[in-house]
Amino acid sequence: MAGPAISFTLNPADGAPIYRQIIQQIEYAILSGRMKPGDRLPTIRSLAVELKINPNTIAKAYGELEIRGILATQVGSGTYVSDKAPLVGAAVSAAEGLNRKIREVLGRFVQDMKALGVDKAELPELIRTYKGEAEDVQEAK
Repeated sequence: MAGPAISFTLNPADGAPIYRQIIQQIEYAILSGRMKPGDRLPTIRSLAVELKINPNTIAKAYGELEIRGILATQVGSGTYVSDKAPLVGAAVSAAEGLNRKIREVLGRFVQDMKALGVDKAELPELIRTYKGEAEDVQEAK
């Protein structure tokens, strides 16, 4: 089996409940194509240990995604990505859903930067600088 298609990171300062952060990360992984129908998710227990959180939190996230039809659990086998795309209506393609989500995230980012006093014109350079620093950290690992 290949490496994991998704690496979960939690941000307690985010303000969003942990189970919502997990849901969002799974949805983003599916929309971006990093996870595809049939891909297996980590078990509730293994993910809870990895993230150092209560297994009920993982179960709540998986359960909500299962109710929406995005995940399917097969008893004794595991939890898998279904063929139903998240956040995408019948008339909206997966690419359009991804683009809509990207615009939403970028809109929040621009608003947050504005609240911090960062001018729109400064954003491209800030992003380039941060991207370079992030790549340096990844190379050091």
